[in-house]
Amino acid sequence: MGSPHAVTADMVRPGTVVIDVGVNRLADPSASKGFRLVGDCDFDGIKEIAEAITPVPGGVGPMTVTMLLLNVVESAERRRPREETKR
Repeated sequence: MGSPHAVTADMVRPGTVVIDVGVNRLADPSASKGFRLVGDCDFDGIKEIAEAITPVPGGVGPMTVTMLLLNVVESAERRRPREETKR
């Protein structure tokens, strides 16, 4: 969506699982880089209602990398000749 905090608590039902994949830079003079990353969801408001919510940063990215690596390993194992997999 590209809009920081666009999804608010009043849009979320209790028990919902929210996966926030939005990444937005907000100016923040107190941050070392001069900005901070936030998602499209209002994390602080939604976390009280949702069953689970992914943080930004640190939510979807690490899981995406983990699943990509898992898929690479599984693909390599499927390509092995059958003799090697019997060991």
